Amino acid sequence: MVSLNRDTLTGKILEGARISTDDALELYRWPLEELAALANARRDLAKATSYGGRGREIVTYIVDRNINYTNVCNVYCKFCAFYRTERDEDHYVLSFEQLDQKLDELTAAGGVQILMQGGHHPKLAFQWYIDLLQHIRAKYPHINIHGFSPPEFQHFAETFRMPLREVISEFKAAGLGSIPGGGGEILVDRVRKRISPLKINSDEWLEVMQVAHELGLKSSATMMFGHVETIEDRVEHLRRIRDQQDRSGGFTAFICWTFQPQHTVLKVKQRTGVSEYLRVQALARIFLDNIENIQSSWVTQGPDIGQIALKYGANDFGSVMMEENVVSSAGTTFRLDASQIESLIRGAGCEPHRRNNWYELLN
Repeated sequence: MVSLNRDTLTGKILEGARISTDDALELYRWPLEELAALANARRDLAKATSYGGRGREIVTYIVDRNINYTNVCNVYCKFCAFYRTERDEDHYVLSFEQLDQKLDELTAAGGVQILMQGGHHPKLAFQWYIDLLQHIRAKYPHINIHGFSPPEFQHFAETFRMPLREVISEFKAAGLGSIPGGGGEILVDRVRKRISPLKINSDEWLEVMQVAHELGLKSSATMMFGHVETIEDRVEHLRRIRDQQDRSGGFTAFICWTFQPQHTVLKVKQRTGVSEYLRVQALARIFLDNIENIQSSWVTQGPDIGQIALKYGANDFGSVMMEENVVSSAGTTFRLDASQIESLIRGAGCEPHRRNNWYELLN
């Protein structure tokens, strides 16, 4: 398909029409300020009817906590500085008592969700996970469990020798509330084989999302870029996310971030810069016409760039994130509390509001 000329493509975007992958590749070459303006226009269209018609002015965030229940993993991704093997002295599996302490602290801070992920532990039993979910649901019914990425679910299905649908269904019945989009990286198998050869392929990642959405679980979609992929690979990733959303409709938000190379096996010649991050986020907002919410990634970019990203199509500032272990293991550490997030949102000329996982306002 041949891309449209500049004026025609601009008009198409401003009208809210769907763009092609060729259009996206053309847009990628446009000046960043033009891309930002078009992304903001698409954000305004996406949020025009949200929150009683005030969606254009509102930027949301959530108070939650990342909990990595184990750091033991046997897929050895080259981009990850967090995983350990059972031979490493600092490997762990959290006890329920340790988990309760974290959840008590979250509750005291007004938190409403945990993002719970771990490695591919080869020995934890199916019942351990069911007991974990039931324990949290019984003791902390006000906390949504946003947990277990698609690679984990495929690992569970293989390890427990159960159909994927049955695993997800049993986890939901035990208390799982939604699924994060971790492990997406780039949904191009040539890329995945280079950076995480033992991890699931693109179709398997999408299969988890299809099944979860059919079972009534919502999820987020993600992209980690700035390693070995091409621009065309990034657009192909966005296309596969958009096609999946057309099929199952369960993605609540899209989040992209740049690869953090410190302390990882995977090395790059040059770390991906801020302008490239903003360009990709803006392009994602324009391309993903069926995903309402785009989250800025201050965790990897820093608070100031997270604020600037609100001018590049984002309408959500992510999470207070009381705890974060994976990205910080790679050497990138930023922390913000709720008051700082609200100050940054107001500084961008927007109105801050807390939300839950389903983007319903809590204040």
